[in-house]
Amino acid sequence: MYKFNMASVTAAILSCLLVICFIPSSFAFIEGLYCGTENCYEILGVNRESTKGEIGKAYRSLARKYHPDKYKGEDGTEKFQQIATAYEILRDEDERRDYDYMLDNPEEYYSHYYRYYRRKVAPQVDVRIVIAVTISVISAIQYFSWWSRYKSAINYLAMSPKYRIRAIDQAKKEGRLDANKKKGKRSKEELKEEEDKVVRTIIEENADIKGGYRKPNIMDILWIQLVLSPYYIVMYIAWFVRWTWKFNILRHEYGLDEKHHIIRKNLRLTQSQYEGMDEFEKETMLDRSLWIYENFKEYKAEKEEEMKAKLAESGRHKSYRRYMKKNGVGRMYFDD
Repeated sequence: MYKFNMASVTAAILSCLLVICFIPSSFAFIEGLYCGTENCYEILGVNRESTKGEIGKAYRSLARKYHPDKYKGEDGTEKFQQIATAYEILRDEDERRDYDYMLDNPEEYYSHYYRYYRRKVAPQVDVRIVIAVTISVISAIQYFSWWSRYKSAINYLAMSPKYRIRAIDQAKKEGRLDANKKKGKRSKEELKEEEDKVVRTIIEENADIKGGYRKPNIMDILWIQLVLSPYYIVMYIAWFVRWTWKFNILRHEYGLDEKHHIIRKNLRLTQSQYEGMDEFEKETMLDRSLWIYENFKEYKAEKEEEMKAKLAESGRHKSYRRYMKKNGVGRMYFDD
């Protein structure tokens, strides 16, 4: 009985050792990944220590032998495709490294799928090129959209009677329209077109358009901003140090530019938004010393009260109040 048990245990141990020894070779190859159930090295007749040159030499030799134009066997096409697949995998250093990792770690089944399909699905284009092209496209869209907004502002001013009349008067004083009318006989449409062109030119020369509709500047596009970002960072640090030293430490009085800066920050507006505000409104803010935060809080409270008053006077708000008075939660109903 004792001998039988020892024999059984010995047989079990040997079986386990055999299974452990053969698991890597049987599970290292996965159908659908790399060379499938075949070994890429064996297909090309090389080993894992072979250099890239040796692999290329073996591939060219086998490709000439099994090329469909020369090899007439039934499995010629399949064989040639296997050779090409093995070469594509082993000539790429990163993919070869992943393949070797699969051979050494056959138990990481799902990890091999992830590595394989991540490389197949991932774009083959250099990431730097993708980033550069993306920034270029954004910069182009940004620049042309600014031009579109600027042109729409010019067209609006040119069609506005107030600005159009002033532009026509200035054109007549400068002799631009008279010179155009003397150039032979023209139709009304041609004269109108010439007049519109002169009016737009004068408006562009004299209009002070700020904010989001200002004339685009190439220095504002994304590419230029990124290139000049180190300069802007240095300038900001210098400005911050100067501000801290002059106003926080030495306690100097604010200048006009500094007052505008603090007011803009209190209003939480960008530079372009603040520039687009009415000049009279800016002067009013300066007169009320809104760079002082206590004054700004008082000003903000007044604006909120004005907004509430406007809402109270609006027709929609009045009708809402009437509705709530008749049908609001304070009403009580009795069904007959």
